[in-house]
Amino acid sequence: MAEFVTVLIDSHCHPDGDEFDDDRAAMFERAAAAGVDGLVAIGGGAAPGTLAVGLECARTFQGHAGLKLWATVGVHPHDAARATSPTASWEELSQLAADPLIIAIGEIGLDYHYDHSPKKAQRDAFERQLLLAAECGLPVAVHCREAFDDCLALIAAHNPPARGVFHCFAGSWAEAEQALALGWYLSFSGVLTFNNAQVVRTAAAAAPADRILIETDAPFLAPVPYRGKRNEPAFVAATAARLAEIRSVSPEAIARLTRENFFRLFPRATL
Repeated sequence: MAEFVTVLIDSHCHPDGDEFDDDRAAMFERAAAAGVDGLVAIGGGAAPGTLAVGLECARTFQGHAGLKLWATVGVHPHDAARATSPTASWEELSQLAADPLIIAIGEIGLDYHYDHSPKKAQRDAFERQLLLAAECGLPVAVHCREAFDDCLALIAAHNPPARGVFHCFAGSWAEAEQALALGWYLSFSGVLTFNNAQVVRTAAAAAPADRILIETDAPFLAPVPYRGKRNEPAFVAATAARLAEIRSVSPEAIARLTRENFFRLFPRATL
């Protein structure tokens, strides 16, 4: 595993997942040992009472192994159909967003690959949460799969302008340019290391230095050489090392750069 002089931030992961039930504390300890000192626990759920999983994890493990944990709240596009009608979901999201550990609304967006929720329900939920983010003064973490045109159109049309990051960016450079033109950030995951992901590496090489982040999306998308295994925050070091190689800089430079970008995008995040 790569070693870093400076420390890393995993800007998007799911440490509350069932996959970590047997070794969650040890997982955080491995992250710290790999050079990670901060991570973002992404929110989940849709119905009232299910929306605070990321926040609860961040509270429970705050300071474990010296880690700083932050969280997000939001309704994933897969769950949009369960949240568009009951106002209680949106009221609870608004209340949770006031917690100082919540640094963004997310992950929200559109997913036309699986269509677990109808497209209209996804778009309605996305628009509603973009508005919530503006009301709360928070950036957003966007999930976008096979829906880039619709996703970007909703972002571009939003008033006041939305700001945030395309998490686990896996698009082309042409798509990246459109997101960047709106002032958005791109977060690169273990996909960057996959043999069939040259289009992503092209975008990662060309993206402005002040607009890139790194993440694991753990427990999903483990980077090479861990591909096929359960992903975890410690493996963000492998993604950072590959990004450094792609951009012809040192791993330490990528760690510092993505760290600076993280705190610029998420001003509520403090150490």
